[in-house]
Amino acid sequence: MDEKPASLVHHFLERSAQKYPDKIALIHENIRVSYGEINSLANKFARLLSDIGVKQGDRVVMMMDNCLEYIVSYYAILKTGAIVIPFSNDLKPGSITNLVNELRATVIISSTKFEKVLKASHLNQFSIQALIISNPKLDWESLPFPMISWQEAIKQKKQTNLNIRMDNSALASIIYTSGSTGTPKGVMLSHKNITANTSSICQSLNLTCEDIQMVVLPFFYVMGKSLLNTLFAVAGTVVINNKFAFPATVINQMIKEKVTMFSGVPSTYAYLLHRSPLKAAKDKLTSLRCCTQAGGHMPASVKRQLIQVLPDHTDICIMYGATEASARLTYLEPTHLKNKIDSIGKPIPGVEIKILDESGVSLSAGHTGELVASGENIMQGYWNSAETTAKILDRHGYHTGDQGYMDEDGFYFVNGRKDSLIKVGGHRITPQEIEDAIIATDFVIEALVIGVDDAMLGKKLVALVTPKDNEIDSNKIMARCAEFLPKYKLPSEIQCVKMLKKNANGKIDKNKCAELIRTSGNST
Repeated sequence: MDEKPASLVHHFLERSAQKYPDKIALIHENIRVSYGEINSLANKFARLLSDIGVKQGDRVVMMMDNCLEYIVSYYAILKTGAIVIPFSNDLKPGSITNLVNELRATVIISSTKFEKVLKASHLNQFSIQALIISNPKLDWESLPFPMISWQEAIKQKKQTNLNIRMDNSALASIIYTSGSTGTPKGVMLSHKNITANTSSICQSLNLTCEDIQMVVLPFFYVMGKSLLNTLFAVAGTVVINNKFAFPATVINQMIKEKVTMFSGVPSTYAYLLHRSPLKAAKDKLTSLRCCTQAGGHMPASVKRQLIQVLPDHTDICIMYGATEASARLTYLEPTHLKNKIDSIGKPIPGVEIKILDESGVSLSAGHTGELVASGENIMQGYWNSAETTAKILDRHGYHTGDQGYMDEDGFYFVNGRKDSLIKVGGHRITPQEIEDAIIATDFVIEALVIGVDDAMLGKKLVALVTPKDNEIDSNKIMARCAEFLPKYKLPSEIQCVKMLKKNANGKIDKNKCAELIRTSGNST
């Protein structure tokens, strides 16, 4: 990276384009594009946005799959001083309508894949300045504002950087949380938040221009966007693969492109272990130096399987974070994985974490409390929600809502969400412990435990699981669980399903899974 850290997010692209104009920045299917080409396209697109009236502080919505157009649009918006709002690809028309209204968005950028859902969102009721669609197919003539083809938008002649002056305290993005445990909230991240966190991640993972990152996570998700920014910060190469539903294609491309970095959430690795040729490809992944995991708790049993299946030269890097932290908060060095396998590690550079009790008193090693983080990467607050912001941000920092402790060696551990404890009879039970035990049976790929209302116990534990094969039933899983869990922690019921419901970012959707439990009959 440059000696002087980038102060604005789009400087990652501009500096890499200046230093390595001909270096391949992006590989996506048959497309290979250099840093110089991407920066030129972003400058052209930024000028088009400026020409139609986009200015500093405006909110510009993006709804696209990972692709060249996404990357160009993202950095182009930032070059104008506007704020990027990435929408999840699984949003329904009603949610799009509500969010566009809440944001008072000025422009929407999308692709033909999402034209129908945008049509159903009644965009003509909003005073936006333009709708920009990549390869449009539908008729948009009835709109009170112009629909511009993305391909036409990049036909501007000027290709030089705009160099608009702005402070790094300005907002760069508003990213909506997945809402898996509540109403989605718009997390406001400044340029400083993102550049500080990007720099810390690059330092922790020792990223260089030689790194080639396979990206299967969506860019609208904070972890996916972090992969883009970190690799562009060091002038590495990003390989987009949107076909994780066919994991063999991911493994084959990693071998072909000599990928050095792979990143995923827990379910990503669960499916690589049990639904892909990862084990058989072990000797062919000669370039893979590191696999990073974040996006939630991954059971120790899964980590141990990865250690066995991945090449000996491949590090496994466990990271912990949140959208509110611009991505990452902690990092477990690979050398400590085996002896601290349940730990989330230590804070990355620039981050401080404390364990606080309910009164805000800092707790010493070994005592459980809430993880509270501070640093330049912590968000500015939630969009249009001062009251909710005040509950999360205070003089101590960002209250993560996670319960955990620090051990005598300074390593942090998370026991579960502060609000996830389930009271069964007279016992308070952490679902994460039960889920880990179910996965440790080695009969299932993934599991989710939910508390369901019960007249006798108040709540009863119901587990939703994805078995490894059809020969495994709920009785067999329950019998194995009884070997490691006391009776009061055993689920009252185990339901087997082909796949747990997921958000578009690959994380388990607890609301949809709970609904599945409520509407299903007896366990299968």
